[in-house]
Amino acid sequence: MSLVEVSFSAYAQMLKKGWTNYSGGFSLSSTTTGGLEYGAVGAATSAGYDAFDYSYDEVVLAGNGSINWDATYMFSYQALGEMTKVGKYITEGFYGMNNTKVYTYYEGCSDGGREGMSQVQRFGDEYDGAITGAPAFRFAQQQVHHVYPATVEHTMDYYPPPCALAKIVNATIAACDPLDGRTDGVISRTDLCKLHFNLSSIIGESYYCAAETSSSLGFGFSKRQAGSQTSTTPAQNGTVTAQDVAVAQAVYDGLHNSKGERAYLSWQIGSELSDADPTYNSNTSSWGLNIPSTGGEYVTKFVQLLDLDNLSDLDGVTYDTLVDWMTIGMVRYLDSLQTTLPDLTTFRESGGKLLHYHGESDPSIPAASSVHYWQSVRSIMYGHLSQEDAQKELQDWYQFYLIPGAAHCGTNSLQPGPYPENNMNIMIDWVENGNKPSRLNATVSSGDYEGETQMLCQWPTRPVWHGNSTFDCLNDKASIDSWTYTFPAFKVSVY
Repeated sequence: MSLVEVSFSAYAQMLKKGWTNYSGGFSLSSTTTGGLEYGAVGAATSAGYDAFDYSYDEVVLAGNGSINWDATYMFSYQALGEMTKVGKYITEGFYGMNNTKVYTYYEGCSDGGREGMSQVQRFGDEYDGAITGAPAFRFAQQQVHHVYPATVEHTMDYYPPPCALAKIVNATIAACDPLDGRTDGVISRTDLCKLHFNLSSIIGESYYCAAETSSSLGFGFSKRQAGSQTSTTPAQNGTVTAQDVAVAQAVYDGLHNSKGERAYLSWQIGSELSDADPTYNSNTSSWGLNIPSTGGEYVTKFVQLLDLDNLSDLDGVTYDTLVDWMTIGMVRYLDSLQTTLPDLTTFRESGGKLLHYHGESDPSIPAASSVHYWQSVRSIMYGHLSQEDAQKELQDWYQFYLIPGAAHCGTNSLQPGPYPENNMNIMIDWVENGNKPSRLNATVSSGDYEGETQMLCQWPTRPVWHGNSTFDCLNDKASIDSWTYTFPAFKVSVY
């Protein structure tokens, strides 16, 4: 069924709503059908560089050493904002709406979440509501961070078998699962795991993995799936060593420079260590360096300005090198790709509502990245208020939720936790009917509690289960502190 046919059949609703729905990484989605079930108008944009046929990473360079700035700004925020302005105007004229209100909503995850944040930050008065999942903002830090696990292994000159890393993750989940008050296969409180569980306790535990051929999709950071990799691994069996744990611990601790100053946050303990998986060399029967192209391509094209799809090696690369790459990218793309402007006054004063969520065990974009942005907005917009009063002001228009156990923009095969499925319904009810949510509806889709509905806690409150049926949302200072970071490795503020 075509867009026009569906739109006319839902004419009454369509008069009220505009729709924007995007996802992907270095790509603007060409899908226009995301809002059809709500009777919405949809649109897509070529962004001025034929985004229907080319991903942004294919056009970011005008040539070696030269950035295509027109495409960069279009991809960063401009194309979507201009499309929304034009789309609303056309919709009003086509349907003879005169001055009838057109409600405009955005929904996206991953880089789609970043794109949504770009619209809230740059075109705040154009949107009534935005739903942003796991935003890939703070582009410079985020993309270089994908290279960090490989750099840890290169620095330690040790490449742990993937099965050993998987054992560490699964053993951590099993140990930390009960800390939230219920044993259900889900770490609902990664903060408690971080504070109370010692990875060293896993040393000596045995593991076994059958031989397999697998593909990593690279979490969709390119239309061409630049991060995709196919590999064959032999059967693996052994026991977790101190070296295995040292690699995992360093990855979870996050990047620091040679002075011990923190440069960036990392994935929560218990998240998959996908970026740390090495490559198996069948000629030498050994594990070796594997550089995820999700990060490697960013370094080559966006930092080094070379038309290369990945780094060839990490020779001479140190933790300080990663910090330097982050610094170059942050300064170069501060007004475009970083997407971290914390002053959302225009959006708020225009009546906009923001629903922001992030899987707590996301193995691609660290959940703490979203926490840090929420904290930045609170600090910039309500720094004159107490934390309690600031939170009250924020929840009237900006609500943030961590999804227990969830992975990147979806459920987690290792943790059968809940996931929100009706965010747009909640948003429409909030915007058009004034029904402000206090918790977020989510449903468990697998495991012993399949079908269970959980009303998730709004940040900064955290869940504590009582038995197997109910949980409370409580403030926990130690928890909040464990999610709070500063980045002294940089001499400017990192929002």
